[in-house]
Amino acid sequence: MNDLEPTATVEEALRGNGISVESLSIDDHVSMTYLTAFPDVEPDHGEVGRAVTAFLELANDEALEPTTVDATILRSEGDVQATWRLEADWIRAYNRYEIDDVELSERVLDSIYEEGTA
Repeated sequence: MNDLEPTATVEEALRGNGISVESLSIDDHVSMTYLTAFPDVEPDHGEVGRAVTAFLELANDEALEPTTVDATILRSEGDVQATWRLEADWIRAYNRYEIDDVELSERVLDSIYEEGTA
């Protein structure tokens, strides 16, 4: 486990996975905003996956308790591309081998809400 405070530890893990963190707060859940490297209409699923991987690794290494993550993706400052969610229960189920990579990915991708869509 890292000696950094939880926010710094999470930010370091995200940046290590190529995620450009704009803001991050941790209380009963993680709320984060990051600037996408792919400012298209739809969010890049690979980039979302790298962010999810950071949280899975943190939980697996016991650097962060499995925590629900609410993420906002920005194309540029003030231009929201989409939001997505990773539930704490999904992380726990994944770590107990109750769901696999495909199931976890489907759950996260199903949570994506693209700005400007109904």
